[in-house]
Amino acid sequence: MGISNASINSERGCDTPANAHPAESRVSVEIHPSGFYARNERMILGAVAVVLFLTIWEAIGRSGKISPVFLSSPCSIALTALKMIRSGEIFKHLSASGKEFFLGFFLAVFLAVPLGLLAGWYRRLNYIFDPFISMFYVTPRIALLPLIMLWLGIGLISKVMVVFLGAFFPICINVIAGVRTVDRDHLLLAKSFRSNDFHILRTIIVPSCLPFILSGLRLAVGRALVGVFVCELYGASAGIGFLISISGMTFQTDKVFVGIAIMAAFGILCNGIISRAERKMDKWRPQ
Repeated sequence: MGISNASINSERGCDTPANAHPAESRVSVEIHPSGFYARNERMILGAVAVVLFLTIWEAIGRSGKISPVFLSSPCSIALTALKMIRSGEIFKHLSASGKEFFLGFFLAVFLAVPLGLLAGWYRRLNYIFDPFISMFYVTPRIALLPLIMLWLGIGLISKVMVVFLGAFFPICINVIAGVRTVDRDHLLLAKSFRSNDFHILRTIIVPSCLPFILSGLRLAVGRALVGVFVCELYGASAGIGFLISISGMTFQTDKVFVGIAIMAAFGILCNGIISRAERKMDKWRPQ
């Protein structure tokens, strides 16, 4: 009839070329696993591995082949933790370490995210800050500890500063990297509509950088916990790091493991919360 296949497709509201194979025009459908085990396989396998590890550890501890001074057992550690909870000893250490961690970590987030966005967006600002960021990132925090203690004393402020330095640079570096990976086409489109820098940062840069920001937070949690432990080795009278140090010097292995378990559990909890937020905020991205 003189009407092309392309025009027929356009009238039908179909953008698929006329000579395209039907299989090529199908939309891929993500198949979700069904069944309790399939949905919770990761959690089940992880729990089985942990239970198996603790069972083997308990068996080794009860065998008597290794002195309790060098290796305690999970049951002994749990009983020691309960005694510390009942006596209230553990809460004093948790309060001190928690205060240092949260103050230093949130101060790092508050300053590192805006600085990373600005340094990633403005080239000259990046040139100014890059030498200092690189220098302090590779410098071990423990090397700066004597100076920090000398300048700020041995109180809370110096410990918060150590935690801040540990958490600041991973966040800042990840945010700068996130800004540099923003799609250039999006920026050109925004510029064509005469968007100013603030509007571009708010509507394009920040949403695109969210995965990098959250990845930086996950790295910063570990660095901040190391900072808490290190700063409590010097001039502290309470805290989880102080508990581990004093218990180790007095051969109280159970208490050493209690402190290590608390730090490990807190780190896992923080990473789990950040990972969950990352999955929720990243749903708009293609698989």
